[in-house]
Amino acid sequence: MTALMFIGVVVIGYLLGSIPFGLIISKRFARTDIRDVGSGKIGMTNVMRAAGKKAAAVSLILDIAKGTAAVLIAGAIFRETTDTVAVVLTLNKSAQILGGFAAIAGHNWSIFLKFKGGRGVATFMGGLAALYWPAALVGAMFLFGIGFRTKYMSLGSIIGAITAFIMLMSFYVAKIDFLQPYPSFEYVLYAMFGSIFIYIMHRDNILRLFNGTERKIGEKSKAEITPSTDIPNKFYR
Repeated sequence: MTALMFIGVVVIGYLLGSIPFGLIISKRFARTDIRDVGSGKIGMTNVMRAAGKKAAAVSLILDIAKGTAAVLIAGAIFRETTDTVAVVLTLNKSAQILGGFAAIAGHNWSIFLKFKGGRGVATFMGGLAALYWPAALVGAMFLFGIGFRTKYMSLGSIIGAITAFIMLMSFYVAKIDFLQPYPSFEYVLYAMFGSIFIYIMHRDNILRLFNGTERKIGEKSKAEITPSTDIPNKFYR
């Protein structure tokens, strides 16, 4: 029974993460297939290139919500699986981080987009917000602060994720309670592997940053925005 519940958590998280909000919103706002613009990813930065700031903000909120929802649903599924408190907490937290990772995987390799997608930053932060929101808040501050300051959102994303992990690890080791109980080891694992994953997903951006060829926020790519009718109609009905 427990194994089936974990499978359910993964499936639900993956399907939630797979919803291509960036693609849907770009189509709604600009009638553009975001995959033909800029990096070809479906995240906030590329939505901004394709459809503007308002569309990017909506896309960001919905991508964050995917990660948050996956973690909360996982926690609800494992809320009362046993009479032993310690076991309940362990299963609950394990399910939460598994649901969060499943949502990130869905966003990056969406079943609706032939297993392509984005880089998972907003969905990662959404899951982290449900697990330990102070770390997500600090990570987001670094993400957007550095991203908009330097005009390189890729750099902000990497530093924001790593900062969130460092904060979680520090609070866990020092047993610091900051607005809520100090984070569990499972949450630290989520932040650690999530930040490593985000770094890996940005490896092409890192190379371009070193080479001075990375696209800046608002900078048009060589591939101009062109309307497309190739997107499945089921996403826009």
